Amino acid sequence: MIIATEVREGMKQAMRDKDQVALDTYRGVLSAFTNELVSTGKTPQDEVTDDMALKVILKLIKQRKDAITQFEAGGRADLAAEEKAQLALLEKFQPAQMSEADIRVIAERKKAELNVTDPSKSGILTGAVMKEVAGQADGGIVKLIVDSLF
Repeated sequence: MIIATEVREGMKQAMRDKDQVALDTYRGVLSAFTNELVSTGKTPQDEVTDDMALKVILKLIKQRKDAITQFEAGGRADLAAEEKAQLALLEKFQPAQMSEADIRVIAERKKAELNVTDPSKSGILTGAVMKEVAGQADGGIVKLIVDSLF
């Protein structure tokens, strides 16, 4: 089943269950899909591909993680809890995450391929690794691993 269909089905189920957090989350995801379609020059009625849906969902996951950090720093545990609940729903659509050891192997291989020896070029290496892991690893973890190679 494609991701956009799963989100629509999840929204229907949330309505039946009267689950407001899930309903808000799925509505937000569908809205983000529409925004992505419009920003790429398509109409809101066009089909959302799985690649586009995954890109949007990963962006929403990152936003939720940032919001949780900020709410906790500001002492707003109530708002952080709501964001965590939404994050848990969004993470169901995320592909399985790679282990740090697997990421390190890819980073070392890319470092050799690109012949990166200068720490000032770590951004290029991080970008190459992120392109290869394609949503299967958090950017912060990839950056830490790449930085540890120098």
